[in-house]
Amino acid sequence: MSTTLLSFEHITVRHLQQTLFADLTFRVEQGQNWALIGKSGSGKSALLDTIAGNFNIMGGRVSYPGLEEVVQQHTATDPFLTPRKLIGRVGAKYAFRNLSNTTEFYYQQRFNAHDSEDALTVQGYLATIQSYADEPFWTYERTIDTLNLGHLQQQQLIKLSNGETKRLLIAAALLKNPLLLLLNNPLTGLDKQTRAAFDDILTAITASGTAVIMATSPHEIPSSITHVAELESGRIVATSTRQAFQARQPVTTELPPLDTEELRALLSLTTAPAFEVIARLENVSVTYGGKRVLDQISWEVRQGERWALVGPNGAGKSTLLSLLNGDNPQAYGKQIKLFDRQRGSGESIWDIKKQIGFVSPELFQYFPAQNTCLHVIESGFYDTLGLLRKSEAANAAVALRWMRVLALEQYAATPFRQVSASVQRLSLLARAMVKNPPLFIFDEPCQGLDAGQQAHFKHVLDTICQVSNATLIYVSHYQQEIPASVTQTLQLEQGRRVQT
Repeated sequence: MSTTLLSFEHITVRHLQQTLFADLTFRVEQGQNWALIGKSGSGKSALLDTIAGNFNIMGGRVSYPGLEEVVQQHTATDPFLTPRKLIGRVGAKYAFRNLSNTTEFYYQQRFNAHDSEDALTVQGYLATIQSYADEPFWTYERTIDTLNLGHLQQQQLIKLSNGETKRLLIAAALLKNPLLLLLNNPLTGLDKQTRAAFDDILTAITASGTAVIMATSPHEIPSSITHVAELESGRIVATSTRQAFQARQPVTTELPPLDTEELRALLSLTTAPAFEVIARLENVSVTYGGKRVLDQISWEVRQGERWALVGPNGAGKSTLLSLLNGDNPQAYGKQIKLFDRQRGSGESIWDIKKQIGFVSPELFQYFPAQNTCLHVIESGFYDTLGLLRKSEAANAAVALRWMRVLALEQYAATPFRQVSASVQRLSLLARAMVKNPPLFIFDEPCQGLDAGQQAHFKHVLDTICQVSNATLIYVSHYQQEIPASVTQTLQLEQGRRVQT
């Protein structure tokens, strides 16, 4: 077999009328496993998509010698085999379809009992994955065991937590028994225990003969990675061995300046209403298909308090948040008070949502992409998924000011689908802030942001908490991502409250 798995020589890559790479050269030899690092928008995800064959390559030379040899060996038995089928990929977004294979899932579907059943189970989904190996190393049993999915086999896909979904996607990619596995920030959304185990998982993957190329943080490079490529503005500016890269002195991140006076001015545009109790739950339980997801949860959040909501993947955090933000119909009939009002006493979902600025991984997955970034942010005034009405000049002006605060102004007129995942996530954060609500619910808001963006966002949020009476509920699997303004913690494990 050729010692070269893939070779790009002086290629130009275009997508959606944009030039992503010009004169790009990148080569992967057998036995090498690469980490792609760089600031958000530097081209890491685009390079993975280019390798996967998803973008147009113009000029230069492209070859996959190692993969093409395997294709030639199977010409008689599988004339439709291509190098692309020998590549597994786990991206930043996923696209599951319902049982009738007519539509993709929609936001809020997991909390609606009837619609949530219109989905394959974990076992059913993985059974659809085809392996192209003659003697597959990654069997169903080995994959399920390695990714700790055994207890989830009969669970519908839509009911999985964000971290459980990430493990499922890695499992699906492995079941193809790929020669090359592409991972886009695979640790995103995983709890501390699963992240710690991921190093062993990746070691097992590379030991099986699968080469790995992964986009990741420079602070989370697994031990089985052999080489590092640093990207900047669509260029590979440096390559090195992992040992040589880690031996360098860390670079201090320079943060963009924060206009504190402008932030104060934006917060003063509206007066947030005063409440005694933002949220109160008394012995609240939620059950799906016989499984108790939340078990006798009691919790009170008063105005001006800042809470961290923590716990492992599948602990019930997203379900708890769905009871607060109006997305879960099981909130009716339970002892839940929101904004000084008993849930189910005549208020509408929109009465609740207008008091909340909300961001979650699910919102990112299902948010429509046809608007510009400015229109996405303006939609926060109306609590709609995208701008579904004519833009209002006054609200658009405020949205643009928020874009300046979050260093997003240059993307105002750019279609949401054309910007990097990090800019999309920051736009959704601005959308949550734009109406200055009394309650912010941020579920893993820093996913996909580089270190500088994370630090800047935390600075903005801490400043908001210093100069206003905003209430905050903040979810993260990384302790360093939790803002300094957070002073209280609710910890969940297996749907139960754990005393901390």
